[in-house]
Amino acid sequence: MAAPAHTGHIGSLKLYLGIWGLLLLLTFTTVMVAFVDLGPFNIVVALVIATIKGSLVALFFMHLRESSKMTMIVAVASLFWLFILLSLTMTDYVSRAWSTRLH
Repeated sequence: MAAPAHTGHIGSLKLYLGIWGLLLLLTFTTVMVAFVDLGPFNIVVALVIATIKGSLVALFFMHLRESSKMTMIVAVASLFWLFILLSLTMTDYVSRAWSTRLH
C-alpha cells in the first residue's frame, strides 16, 4: 500500500531564498536604523520593520498564504486579541502618570 501523496502547495526554492534574502535585508535595515537618531520614531520604525518580517514569516514559511479560510480566521482573531491585550496594558501604563500626581 502506497503512502498518500502530499497535495498541498509547496513554494519554489527561488521563492524561499528570495523571502530569506528579504528578511536578511530587513534585519540589516533594522540594525542600521538603530544607529540613526529619529527621536521618538526609532521605536515606530523598528516595530514596522518587525511587523513586516513577522508577516513574511507567517505567510510564506508557516504557509498561511495557502491555508484554509478557517486557519486565516484564527490567525486574524489572534492578532485582534493581541491588539486588545496591548491596548488594555497601554491604558494602564498611560493612566499611571496622572494617578501618581493626585497623591
